[in-house]
Parts: sequence; structure tokens; C-alpha cells
Amino acid sequence: MKTDKLCVGLAALAICGVSSAWDPNNGDWSKSDPNDFRVMTWNVQDALCRTNAKQDDYSDWNAIVRAVTAMKPDVLILQECGDNDGNGTGSGVDSVSQLETVMDLFINGGSDPYLGGSVGSYIKLFDPALDYPYVFVSTVSDSFNRNVIISRHPFADINNDLGGLATFSNIVLTSADAYAPGGNGGIRGYMFAEIDLPDAIYAGDIVVGNGHLKSGGTSGDGADREDAAQNIAYHIDYFYNGAGTGSPDPNSKIPFDIPGTTTILDANTPVVWGGDFNQRIGPASGNSKSPAEWMTQAVVTPGTDGTDRDRTNSTWDSASHPLTGDTTTQSSSKIDFWCWQDSIATPRRQFIFRTDSGWPTGTPFPAPVDTFPPVPQALSNRASDHRPVLIDFILPLAPPPACVGDLNGDLVIDTADLGILLAQFGGPGSADLNNDGVVDTADLGILLGVFGTNCP
Repeated sequence: MKTDKLCVGLAALAICGVSSAWDPNNGDWSKSDPNDFRVMTWNVQDALCRTNAKQDDYSDWNAIVRAVTAMKPDVLILQECGDNDGNGTGSGVDSVSQLETVMDLFINGGSDPYLGGSVGSYIKLFDPALDYPYVFVSTVSDSFNRNVIISRHPFADINNDLGGLATFSNIVLTSADAYAPGGNGGIRGYMFAEIDLPDAIYAGDIVVGNGHLKSGGTSGDGADREDAAQNIAYHIDYFYNGAGTGSPDPNSKIPFDIPGTTTILDANTPVVWGGDFNQRIGPASGNSKSPAEWMTQAVVTPGTDGTDRDRTNSTWDSASHPLTGDTTTQSSSKIDFWCWQDSIATPRRQFIFRTDSGWPTGTPFPAPVDTFPPVPQALSNRASDHRPVLIDFILPLAPPPACVGDLNGDLVIDTADLGILLAQFGGPGSADLNNDGVVDTADLGILLGVFGTNCP
């Protein structure tokens, strides 16, 4: 039986859209494969803070809510959060607990404890199924703003810290070693979160880093960025990879509040990191090469001291807008980046999302960007002076079950198995083929992919 004939019978359930993913020319920016892991970085220019209005109108808050909902990242890293002065709506930087509340309002809505009334724009308003239950707000600020990581998957210790440490707000090196000057990740810190991915889908887990390096064009600003980038590169290589030795922190330069890490990351668990690096690729005043180059290559290019797990160079993104080819993320520059260990994680695509520059006439916008008031073209400029960068990563997958989709055990995937899946649709059950807790279109896509086949 052909998949398109199956879809005729399933149309009333609106679950045959699984075959039409990633088609920006027709308004679909979703992942091609539900098992890809989408990351998104965005400097939100102070919009996410306690004193900002949070309504469904022409506002930076509403623009960011709608863009994130449209893109549906698995992990979102944010910079310039919590700055009420910068947003022009209040004073001071949000405390960690205040910003955690702000992020809960951003995701779930509810009563606004800071301005009164109810939040009128939030992620679950536009997509009730899109949930980010895990929020990590950095304890480090520059007296203006903080960095934030939100995730659809739980934070968990995956490298066996003595105290189970899964997140930390700033890297620290006690003293200089190799190419690193020692110190930390800069004035705003550099945070990492270890994230536990579903074992039934992925062979490993993932570590995500986030930061906002020093801004400015002076030689001192450039030197600060270079110092921070060198320390970050060292941390990734020596702490998570063991610098080729098999043991974390072999030179004992990386202290923690809870020490005692015993293992490096396993071979299927990549480190991916990003943020606002505040410098385009290449040397600038005060440094020898850009932060993205330092963080991926370290000293030697091509390298034997790089930050990939195998000590070759990692990779920084070359994202562009899929409809226009635009590569800028702030003004006329590309200063917002993703970097990753390319021997483990492979980008299916990398892209920039913006609505303000050259959007082709007649090309639809993704929901709920398409209904941003007064027009969707206005969303990006209203949201922030930066544009978000996204990557869909192909990660190592867990070995498949002996016979995926054979729900009744008759060794063939056919209409009987499809009937079982449809009967369980929307809830838990044996047809939850990707083990995400609910039988949905992702499971249907898996079953249709093997429909008509026999088990070995």
C-alpha cells in the first residue's frame, strides 16, 4: 500500500504532514528528520526581563516568543537576558530566581508577578505541545545581563562528577597551561550544560555551551575575547576530551565547586557551543585570530591540538538564510556562532532566521511568525539587533530494535500495525517507537518508513 493512499484515510487526523518537513519556500521550517537535534543561539537584546511587557502585540517580547515557537529548537541558548535598564523598562539586572520566573512566563505564561495581569504571549499559547521544562540561568552577570540555556531534555551529570554536577555558569582555569592564559570565560562567563538524551534514540548524550564574549573594538577588548576563547578551548579539550590522555583535566588546572570528575565524554557524546562571540572570523585589534577560530582550532591548523574529540579541529558554522543567502547576524557582520565536534555531530543544515531583509514576495512565513502584528516582515527588527543561528545536527543513533514497527509480532509491518498505532495516537503505548512518551506523527513517520517490509 502506498504512503499517499494511507494519507487519504488519515487526513482527518491531520497526521500525514510528516512527509513535508523543511520546505521554507512553502512556510515549513521544521526538521527533516525528527531525530535530528536542533540548536538555536540568539542574543535577544534585553527583551527577556522582568519589567518588559509580555503581551501579544508589536513588541520585542512577542517577536521572540513567536520566532522561537516557529523554529522549535531542542536547545535554545540566549544572551543578553535580564537587563531591565537595557530594555528601557526598569532598572537593574534580574536575579537568577527572577530570570527563572521570566523564562517560565516566556514558556508557559501565567500571572505576571512583576507587572500584574496575565502574560499575553508565550510559547505554549502558540504551540501547546512545545515544552521546555529545563532552564539553566547563569549565576554570572556583568551587572547588566545573564546567559540562559533552555532544553527539552533534562540536565544530568554525564561525565561522573563526584557530586553529580550537570551545569556550571563559568569555566575556570587556576593558572596558565598550554595556549590558555588561565582565568575564566570573560566578563559574562561561559556556561555549559550536560544534557541527557533518550537512550532509545541516541547512542550518546550532548554537552551544550553558551556565552557572550566582550564587545568593543579596542585592542583591550580584542585581547579579552582572545583570552576567554583560549580558556574555553582548553576547557573543552582538557576537561571533556582529556587532551588525548583518556583522563579529564590531566594537568589539574580546572577546579570545580564539586570536584572529582572521573571520565571523559564517551565517543558518541559531542560538545557543541555557541553564542555572541562579538567578532567575525579573522584577526582583529588585540588578538591573533577570532574567538571561533581559537575555540575550534587552538594553536595548530590543521591541528593536533584542536577541540574535536580526536584532537583535530572542530568546526564553526557557515550558516545563511535559506531564502536569501544572507550570512549576517548583527548589522553587516557575522558575530553569532555555533561550533561543534565534527567527528561526532554532523550538521544536516545550518541557517539564519530573519524576516526583515529580502524575504521573497509571496513566500509564506512559518506560524506563528505569519500573524505577527502588524506584518511578519517587521518581526526580526522588532525582536533584537541580532539574528538567531540554528543547526540541525545528525547525532549517533542507538541501534534499532530487532524489528521496528512490528507491533503485533507477526513479523511483517502492515495495516494491522498501523491500526495499533492509530488506536494509541495521542497517548502512551507500545507504538511509541521513538520513546518520547507519546504516540504521535514522529512514530507514524517511523512506521511508514518501514511499511510493507518483513522482519528478518
